[in-house]
Amino acid sequence: MDAQQFKEFGYAAIDFIADYIENNRKRDVLPSVEQGYLQPLIPDHAPQHGEPWQELMKDMDRVIMPGITHWHSPNFHAYYPTGHSYPSVVAETITSGLSVIGFNWIASPACTELEVAVMNWLGKMLNLPDVFLNCSRGPGGGVIQATASEATLIGLLAAKEKFVKEYKSIRPEMMECEVKAKLVAYSSDQSNSSIEKAGLIGSMTMRLLPSDSDGKLQAEVLRAAILKDIEKGLIPCYVIATLGTTPTCAFDDLESLGLVCKEFNVWMHVDAAYAGSAFICPEYQHHLKGVELAESFNFNPHKWMMVTFDCSALWVKDAKYLVQAFNVQRIYLKHKHQGDAPDYIHWQLALGRKFRALKLWFVLRTYGVEGLQKHVRNHIQLAKYFSELLATDKRFNVFSCSMGLVCFHF
Repeated sequence: MDAQQFKEFGYAAIDFIADYIENNRKRDVLPSVEQGYLQPLIPDHAPQHGEPWQELMKDMDRVIMPGITHWHSPNFHAYYPTGHSYPSVVAETITSGLSVIGFNWIASPACTELEVAVMNWLGKMLNLPDVFLNCSRGPGGGVIQATASEATLIGLLAAKEKFVKEYKSIRPEMMECEVKAKLVAYSSDQSNSSIEKAGLIGSMTMRLLPSDSDGKLQAEVLRAAILKDIEKGLIPCYVIATLGTTPTCAFDDLESLGLVCKEFNVWMHVDAAYAGSAFICPEYQHHLKGVELAESFNFNPHKWMMVTFDCSALWVKDAKYLVQAFNVQRIYLKHKHQGDAPDYIHWQLALGRKFRALKLWFVLRTYGVEGLQKHVRNHIQLAKYFSELLATDKRFNVFSCSMGLVCFHF
């Protein structure tokens, strides 16, 4: 395919995307196909000779679209929302065209430096404490991960490495594997399934503590669980507080949980995957009270800020713990500018990384803070209106309306 054919193909693809987005409300949200529908529609083997792009576009309608669940349809009401906007789609296209693998600064300076800048923008929009920002004089900073699941796991692994080093400095006779076997993590039974998964992958016992009637984890419950484990000779290591739980969008009290974590020298990670976007509105920033007691904070712009998947914003108070956990240096990764800017390869699980900052930059610049605030507030107002409508019908019982989530039964 030459440049001219690419342009024609690209124009056709943009037309396809625009028509799809503007008209997806006309489609049934859930596909009616049966499992295995696709294989009979395509050959058993890859084509021996290349095909024209026009045939590919025909097969988008014939093969792919019948099996698409339309996440961005206004009639889609499953799970949490997924971000979407034309600026973000354009940025994803350009990102693919640039094909940057920005694992360190020299691999593509713009990839790293734009990420530093937009994570500062975003942190300031949320009014996060300066210690979490790249522009502060401290050791903290922000980095874009793929998902909140990865952010939780990264925090757990960093905390694990930190506690092993600290504990062995006190008890040098203990083997590293012995210390790791004693580490314990805690969260609410209302936390996302990815929290439990992080414990499995990170080989750390994850205690899902009972929440109260409002779906919140209370500090006294956490404190009692920590004391019980200490009595058993275990080592409390990691706590995940949730701002906006998956079942009801409940908010843990960061301040009270944070004080318990500080008392026992435990790493507190804050998972605000969905609800964190609302904190760009000053009237919802009270939920962040106590975030200064956390070691790490995460939310997903790809859920509610019109940024396409994947884009998960993670801030840490001290990036050295990430570097200690993930830094495996090789001569081919070294460059003369090390130390002047973050090498994000050491702030994540994978070696390679996409230029995710570009789509966040495009969205922030296109809509501005006011436009994004309007978007969030509109969704919250729609949720309140929906809950009010349900309340007028005796067939329904509304038991929770938080942010954009309405929980009811009939």
